[in-house]
Amino acid sequence: MTAVALPGEWTPAADLRRIIAHWTAGGTKASSIDRQHYHILIEGDGKLVRGVPTIAANAMGSVLRPRASHTLNCNTGSIGVSLCGMRGAIERPFNAGPSPLTAIQWTTLAQVLAQLCRRYRITPGATTLLTHAEVQTNLGIAQRGKWDISILPFEPELNTPKLVGDRMRAMTAALLKAG
Repeated sequence: MTAVALPGEWTPAADLRRIIAHWTAGGTKASSIDRQHYHILIEGDGKLVRGVPTIAANAMGSVLRPRASHTLNCNTGSIGVSLCGMRGAIERPFNAGPSPLTAIQWTTLAQVLAQLCRRYRITPGATTLLTHAEVQTNLGIAQRGKWDISILPFEPELNTPKLVGDRMRAMTAALLKAG
């Protein structure tokens, strides 16, 4: 897989504190609705799509609009990155539905997260780089049963929010260390 690079205009100067990874619960392509809720989307083939709201709109103290509303009561200071997929997924018993997440999306996600962490000086940790499924536990902010991303269809042994989040943070940290 070739390395992906975020265009500079996608990452304006701003005060951001965390990154929250999601899945769209839609198809493998970014829809116009998906683009309203996330800053960066990763389609099933690994292609990057820019969301409509700028990252700067979610910065601390920002009055810019529109904002990306990706996480209940946790959008200020948070960048929302989403993997396109998981339409019709069922948590238990697990069924990824007709649009499962892909390994290429996961690899691309780590590359995007490393670039965002570097740009916004975010150290990957359980409260600064997390999945939506970890927000309630790690930040204490109720999320109405959100389970994205708590299992990876292509790596089913990663089947809890903590396991998925820890792997995501480790992959991101390794890319940061590699330079």
